[in-house]
Amino acid sequence: DDTDKLLDALCTLGAEARWEGEDVFIKGVGGRFPRGGEVNLGDGGTPARFMIACACLASEPVVVDGSPRMRKRPVAEGVDMLRQLGATIEYVEEERRLPVRVVPSEDFKGGELEIGKTQSSQSISAVLLISPCLKKRSALSDWNLVLRIKSEPTSPRYIELTLNILMEFGAEGLGGEIYPGNVSMKRKKFRARTFTIEPDASSAIYPCTGASLVPKSTIHVEGLFFLGPQPDLEAIHCLDAEKIDFNCKHLTDVRLCGKESRSSFNMDASVCPDGALALAVFASMANTVPPKKNRFADGLALPDSLQSTISGLHTLRVKETDRIAALAYELTKIGCTVETTDDSITIDPSTRHDKPVVIETYNDHRMAMAFAVLGLARPGISIRNPKCVAKSYPGFWKDFARLYA
Repeated sequence: DDTDKLLDALCTLGAEARWEGEDVFIKGVGGRFPRGGEVNLGDGGTPARFMIACACLASEPVVVDGSPRMRKRPVAEGVDMLRQLGATIEYVEEERRLPVRVVPSEDFKGGELEIGKTQSSQSISAVLLISPCLKKRSALSDWNLVLRIKSEPTSPRYIELTLNILMEFGAEGLGGEIYPGNVSMKRKKFRARTFTIEPDASSAIYPCTGASLVPKSTIHVEGLFFLGPQPDLEAIHCLDAEKIDFNCKHLTDVRLCGKESRSSFNMDASVCPDGALALAVFASMANTVPPKKNRFADGLALPDSLQSTISGLHTLRVKETDRIAALAYELTKIGCTVETTDDSITIDPSTRHDKPVVIETYNDHRMAMAFAVLGLARPGISIRNPKCVAKSYPGFWKDFARLYA
């Protein structure tokens, strides 16, 4: 749904697109959208934030809206950044919330932005994505846009992914460390090209978790680079599974094999908050304590009981649902003892039972997928509102049936 709604919105503003099987052909607009209009991005936080930035390049006014849940999620960071560059953006109903109206502005140009603490990296990515299309604010500057990042951003790896994609399409920039540091972009025309999108680690985490929960089962995700840059690969690394066939021949693939033992763990998941839901389900099935010789890993004390703690989760409070609260409530249904803070969840599976339960999904695709794979490891799991997976993985249940079989 996120991809489809974003593509529909871009076409509303004047781009052209058509699907042929698994390929999408897109005809661009040369840096300026010829039309405006009203676009609704549904539950998608990423596409909504990206579209607000894209709307600043439209020749006519654009109203960007979303679902009732999306109207409650924060968008003001991105709006404030764009306003500093001269964009004219109005909140239609409630301050700091969707819907917003973006009006064409002659003052909207490049320049310098000082970036403080952010709730989401998506706002920074949104500005970067349109930066090569901005007019220079000063003829004396070599750079179109300069971001001075003063505080460590949320999910900086996604900013790196954004920069990598920009370079693939011909953008030119200068940057080293995202924080502390500066990111500079030149005015440059994007280059049309054929581009292959690698598998999505944020979706691959679910079959990988399933394989890790079922002893001697194996999973092979073709084309997903085990040591690649996607943040949710960190979550896959954390799964207590054997890495099989891991040599030069298979370096481009993820291959895992489930074990009889599943160790408890402590993890800072601030790099991979989306993958944390699958990790929480994995933690609910822990049955061993890490060996004493591994009690410290990367400076982080590992647990001496079956209890696992996943921290760095503050962004989960404002996702499709309050994911920390949702995880805690649903994990208690299977008997786990759960404690939460604003930033973490601690799961003790020693009280777990195997009685039948119905899992609420809160219209959250990741809740549905995470608890579905739990059903591969214990009986009696029913998922309410399974269609919510369409947001990011419409083929999930078809693929899940193969795992279940």
